[in-house]
Amino acid sequence: MSFLANLFGYVLNFIYNYIQNYGWAIIIFSVLLKLVILPFTIKQQRTMKKTAKIQEQMKILQAKYKNDPEKLNRETLDLYKREKVSPFSGCLSAILQLLIFLSVFYLVSRPLTYMKKVEPSVIEKYRTELTEKGETSSYPEIKIIETKANEDENVSINMGFLGLDLSKVPMQNLKDFRVYIIPVLYIITTFVNIKLSMLLTQNKNKKDKQVVEKKTKDGEETTEEQLESMQQMTNSMNYMMPIMSVAIALIAPLGLSLYWFVSNLLQLLERVIMNAVFNKKEENA
Repeated sequence: MSFLANLFGYVLNFIYNYIQNYGWAIIIFSVLLKLVILPFTIKQQRTMKKTAKIQEQMKILQAKYKNDPEKLNRETLDLYKREKVSPFSGCLSAILQLLIFLSVFYLVSRPLTYMKKVEPSVIEKYRTELTEKGETSSYPEIKIIETKANEDENVSINMGFLGLDLSKVPMQNLKDFRVYIIPVLYIITTFVNIKLSMLLTQNKNKKDKQVVEKKTKDGEETTEEQLESMQQMTNSMNYMMPIMSVAIALIAPLGLSLYWFVSNLLQLLERVIMNAVFNKKEENA
């Protein structure tokens, strides 16, 4: 995590040196990061589309061999081998998202270490001074920027953004309504993303169900139950990560919420465009 946070810090600091504004630097960084991982995202989307087609055949196998688990397992492995798809391919995307998630959190919570590359001895010196004065914080480096920026330009970062202070933490500034603006926007775009994902999944499942019903004995009840079970599991997964993110957004500096908000907007745009492109290719095929 530290390695990626350090690498991201070089990029963010490079942008900041030209922009001289932390908020705009985070927005540009978010766009660049999304572009860098776009080839992987496209590849992952193709794999997901291919996996979805395999799931159609999987459901037929599950209905066909519901009373023979061993045969079902053998047929399932053979299916994945024939299609040259790994059953664990979706894990790679989840791992990458988690690495980026944690790395950006490290970056925005310790900007002096990862972005400005300030010497640890200098940070420790200021931290000790603040502790002796009784000025403690969950994010000491943010506190150092707030209190020492006028004395030492090495720890100075312009965190003002459209009238907001990106160094503030919502839970530590409950009386300031402005600290809720970015987290609320982030929450809204998060659930818009979830709703869009669910709609796309539901439409796909309807098609899958029709295919399965045609190829099995009048759409056996067990198959329908499997489809509903998979949908419920997907819905639970869709909500789990965002709920955790919302909780973190309330106890993290606003810079993190800004990054997540911009990433959500980019993800919405990416998802709509990629879904349209892949659907068009399927129709042409």
